[in-house]
Amino acid sequence: MKMFYGTSVAGNVAEAAKGLSNPKLIIMTSPADQFEKNVKDLENNYKGIPSIACIAMGYGNRVAEKGVTVTAFTEGVTAVAGVLEGVSTAPARHIARMQDDLTKVKPGNNNTAIIDFCAGNDAAVLSTVTPLIKKHHLQLMGATGDAGRVACNGQVYEDAMVYALIKNETGKVKTYKENIYTPREGVRLLASKTDKKKYYIGELNGRSAKAVYMDLTGCSEKGIENQTHTNPLGKMVGDDICIVSIKGVEGSGITCYRQVNDSDILTLLEMNDPMEVAQRTVNSIKSDFTHVSGIYSVNCVFRYLLLQQRNELNGYLDKIASLGTSCGLVGYGEHINGQFVNQTMTCVVFE
Repeated sequence: MKMFYGTSVAGNVAEAAKGLSNPKLIIMTSPADQFEKNVKDLENNYKGIPSIACIAMGYGNRVAEKGVTVTAFTEGVTAVAGVLEGVSTAPARHIARMQDDLTKVKPGNNNTAIIDFCAGNDAAVLSTVTPLIKKHHLQLMGATGDAGRVACNGQVYEDAMVYALIKNETGKVKTYKENIYTPREGVRLLASKTDKKKYYIGELNGRSAKAVYMDLTGCSEKGIENQTHTNPLGKMVGDDICIVSIKGVEGSGITCYRQVNDSDILTLLEMNDPMEVAQRTVNSIKSDFTHVSGIYSVNCVFRYLLLQQRNELNGYLDKIASLGTSCGLVGYGEHINGQFVNQTMTCVVFE
């Protein structure tokens, strides 16, 4: 299996794809103001080639903060791209499309991945596709794109999830999730007065959620949005931690990027050294793969901002790229198999 990565600061699709030949699948990121044009140009330049796209900053070993990026799978894969529409109201309505596409790809045991981009209602969409993930032993990773638009095979969609099914004909695939946070000892927070639709938490342990968070972190009300980069909330699910990023303040409560329900037990998370965590990720992948053909990943925008502030962004990308061809995008929510997560890096590794 081989991967291609190219970029154009000017947002020129042909320039980003210079040197690309015989693609089996193309994944594109683009700025919002050029999205429709770039989707059209990609389809015109590579007619009949499966493709998905979203509005985001892409990266190889450096983040392309402007312009377009093109990632392509060129050898050793069988791939198809599809779309589930109307995901805000009926995410399961078109699931038969993915079922049909799976029959075309013919996935084997742990050799097929789904890369998806979603324009909203991520948690419900992931719940819809989870039975297929389990049935066919699939590995899924993906992202929430920006500006509520995604594209598949030359067509732009709103309120949709687009996906690429990729069967690695030369080896296995495996997904990974990287979390740089651990729970603060002794902090147990009972959520109440929540609003599921608004992702709102009114109270923690019977007090103003805003006040509790400020007391725990020592930040001011104006500093809450920035403090979540260092101290997000966390929800324990078995032995796993689901990060709950804080979006902002609303009255005496807080709004989040992930749904929290009444009676959920939360904790406060504290940041570990990101580069040490990245090295553990690299070591884990090395222990699972004797040869890495490619890595496609999503880094949360909050991770991007944090690593940038710490002057560690380029070093982090170089560390992951030391394994092999590595590229991906900066997302607004991350997917890992059946989970919708925040402030996380998720990736799929191809043997």
